[in-house]
Amino acid sequence: MSAMNSADHAHIAVPAHLTPTQKASVLLEAMPWLRAYKGATIVIKYGGAAMENAELMTSVMTDILLLKLIGVNPVIVHGGGKAINRMLAALGIESVFEGGLRVTDDATMDVVQMVLKGQVNSQLVNELNLHGNIAVGMCGNDAGTLKAVPISPELGRVGRIVEVDTRHVEDLIEGNYIPIIASLAAAADPHDEGVFNINADVAAGEIAAAIHAHKIIFLTDVDGLYENYPDPGSLIASMTQEDVEGLIDSGKLASGMIPKIRACTHALGEGIPRAHIINGTIPHALLLELLTDQGIGTMIARSDNADDAKLKRHALAGIATRLIENLPKE
Repeated sequence: MSAMNSADHAHIAVPAHLTPTQKASVLLEAMPWLRAYKGATIVIKYGGAAMENAELMTSVMTDILLLKLIGVNPVIVHGGGKAINRMLAALGIESVFEGGLRVTDDATMDVVQMVLKGQVNSQLVNELNLHGNIAVGMCGNDAGTLKAVPISPELGRVGRIVEVDTRHVEDLIEGNYIPIIASLAAAADPHDEGVFNINADVAAGEIAAAIHAHKIIFLTDVDGLYENYPDPGSLIASMTQEDVEGLIDSGKLASGMIPKIRACTHALGEGIPRAHIINGTIPHALLLELLTDQGIGTMIARSDNADDAKLKRHALAGIATRLIENLPKE
């Protein structure tokens, strides 16, 4: 059986309260985007509250399933900070952070591996495979996919990625599977048989750049980037890579957002056309960002695609809305 045979009949519900005209509007607005993303590889960094709440997890996995069914090649990269914290606390091991990074001694590294591989990764794979054998779990250290060196002696087994081998991930994509990758890395030093703990935002950016993804999407707990957080009126719909650098220099970004932004700019600098930061706590946030004219989060385009950042729309966007406006009223 192929990876998708059992999933072809998965049921994606359309809200029952919509009128027939509204349902048609949804489908027509999505149409140009469906066409644009067919065959595209999209890296999704999954984390935050969307990974802690069962209903939100189901919503995200349903979105990813639908993207796969319409011809997108999703690649999921995840961490699991909150789950790691809980396990460390249960084992009586203190969680220590420096500069936003977890100090990872050998005992902590054992727990990190156990949680990311045995708990979080397995849960995500099982959630998607309820719809057929479409997802394959892996860790970044599998098949030497990610290789890293220590960031500093003080942080222990926290690594900086120096090499990405895409063959295993690309084989899964070509086999019509969804790779789900835990943010771990093998040691670049051949004499070091240990594993490194990697910031999942950074891992996602490195993987997206290496596989030449069409775009990278970060699921967070906020709506996107703000010019003056938390003023909701200052949410930035679209911007360029150059604009982002200016926002970082302004000191207006929360520290937790910096790794995501750096991962975005790295991926863009390596040729990825667009990056998105969206609120993963909004049900079906992925579909709303990718398959509607307005989107819901912040899109960042390469500086040489400045027009894309200004428009944030496919060339055909808006046609569906105008068609619906001309339909007879019910």
